[in-house]
Amino acid sequence: MNSGNKSLLFSPIKIRGVTLKNRIVVSPMCTYSCEDGMVNDWHLVQYGSFATGGAGLVVCEATGVEARGRIAPQCPGLWKDQQIEPWQRVTRFLKSQGCVPGIQIAHSGRKGSTVPTWIGRDSIADKDGGWQTIGPTAEAFGAGVTKVPKEATVEDINDITSAFVAAALRAVKAGFEVIELHFAHGYLVSSFLSPATNKRTDNYGGSLENRMRLGLEIAESVRKALPDDIVLGARVSVADYADNGWDLKQSLEFAKRLKQLSLDFFDCSSGGLVANVSYDCLNTNEVHIKSAAVIQKEVGIPTGAVGKITDPHFAEQILRDNGATLIFIGRAFLNNPHWPYMAADAFANDTNFKYPNQYDWCIGWKGFAKWRKDIHKDTNNN
Repeated sequence: MNSGNKSLLFSPIKIRGVTLKNRIVVSPMCTYSCEDGMVNDWHLVQYGSFATGGAGLVVCEATGVEARGRIAPQCPGLWKDQQIEPWQRVTRFLKSQGCVPGIQIAHSGRKGSTVPTWIGRDSIADKDGGWQTIGPTAEAFGAGVTKVPKEATVEDINDITSAFVAAALRAVKAGFEVIELHFAHGYLVSSFLSPATNKRTDNYGGSLENRMRLGLEIAESVRKALPDDIVLGARVSVADYADNGWDLKQSLEFAKRLKQLSLDFFDCSSGGLVANVSYDCLNTNEVHIKSAAVIQKEVGIPTGAVGKITDPHFAEQILRDNGATLIFIGRAFLNNPHWPYMAADAFANDTNFKYPNQYDWCIGWKGFAKWRKDIHKDTNNN
């Protein structure tokens, strides 16, 4: 792509009351680095590096809406007011770099009370600091996650919905402008959505309408509680890779209902519902991208494409094909927090990308040209 063509990847977009300077989104990724749900210097540096790297939106990692909603004891939280101020350090810095701060609020459901991923995927016993998990039915996830969850009562469901609302309001106080509801990967809401794990016989199980009920009630309650200018979206697994699982057809219906509730985007991911799935042989990124395109076109809601998107030209093509509105990038940002710099170089276009002032004089197209001109002038004068 030559400098005469403006890149969609670097074009700004306004969603509700929030303007993103580009379509590059840092996908939420767990880091298991908190104590009592409090973020710290690790999070400031990690998310700050993505902001100085040029991302338009950084979605911070899955953050528990209640203590039992954590995946591991080291996950961040927004279940109490004391957790607001540490997040404010992060959001202030992101905003100072022209980056929009976002956060994913979540409940782990039956996949909670586990050790950090780099240790394994095993349940933590209560006597070792674990806790009672909760799910649609009293059935363990499997593999090393052997803890049997409590079957959620209607009172539990109401309490969890209220916890999502309270966490979202704390997120606003913490300075977040985009909130993503985590309805994917086999965590609580995902396990209610899927017929493979939801065996309930009450109003929250059985039919598609009933299985969607929890997610829709959370989405509606959170949207009504938030200020109008705060962006609200959801990450959903569009495929479970399980017998009798959730699929694209059901995702389309869920997306339609979420749009009716004024949700602003639908982030397409997949998997995580059941144990012992071999993802190495599955082309998950293709599933995500194709689903994002179908949902965006048929439902008319902006979508996010995610999964092994490392080539800027590939990201650009997804946008040009109306395959998504936002490009979510995860591991590529871990490998290179300045991934947008590389993308800007690939498009050789300085008209819609701005480096931080501290870097622009050296590596920015205009900044570098001015620097060379000044140096040349000084040399001639001497």
